[in-house]
Amino acid sequence: MMSTPFRASRLALKPYNLFPMILSVLNQKGGSGKTTIAVHLAMALIRDGSRVLLIDADPQGSALDWSAARTAVPSLPVLGLPRPVLHREVPPLAADYDHVVIDGPPQVADVTRSAVMASDMVLIPVQPSGLDVWGARAVVALLAEASMVKPNLKAAFTINRKIVNTALAREVPATLGDYRMTILAASLAQRVAFAESLGSGLTVFDLDPFSAASGEVVALTKEVMEFAHGQESIGGAAPPADRSRRVRPA
Repeated sequence: MMSTPFRASRLALKPYNLFPMILSVLNQKGGSGKTTIAVHLAMALIRDGSRVLLIDADPQGSALDWSAARTAVPSLPVLGLPRPVLHREVPPLAADYDHVVIDGPPQVADVTRSAVMASDMVLIPVQPSGLDVWGARAVVALLAEASMVKPNLKAAFTINRKIVNTALAREVPATLGDYRMTILAASLAQRVAFAESLGSGLTVFDLDPFSAASGEVVALTKEVMEFAHGQESIGGAAPPADRSRRVRPA
């Protein structure tokens, strides 16, 4: 029997548009795939009808480079803001959007701290390797510190560039369990389509919306949104306050 292709054209997440969210994708280790995940999450939400702003807080400006190369539709607004003012400047910007996604810098610095303080949720992409798991310590420590003043802050790991059907891919979730932080079930596999699409200002949706890669992005986006609005925060408090009452400029 032939397998059914992933139906990746719509997420059916409309109810979550009533609960605007600021999501940061952070990891101090370079090459963890922060930009890949940030761009694809943002585009998946746009394809579902949400208004999304992507903020490039990485001094390398990879998301800005992607945006400059993009000619396909739909478009995704990208703003470069690699300065430790995110906690002050992002909330007012968010009033014009349903969601804001922040692509963080590749180190724990003032910009990273500012991104955490601006966020409702932090997603930590980790490659299936011991070095990446150990490298997440600094971000986890920063989140624990931030939760003292932001008890509603959510945070979760996601496995990126997973090589399917390998012992390492199966072992990493157990190793990450030592951090006592949620590990999302959805993950992105190691696929050429991700690298090829980003290098051309595209996403895997542009290459093939029904591909396995597109299906993985859809699954990750759904789980991120469900976790952000349904699970306990890292501080053990209630879910983030309903931010649907933001005043939007006319």
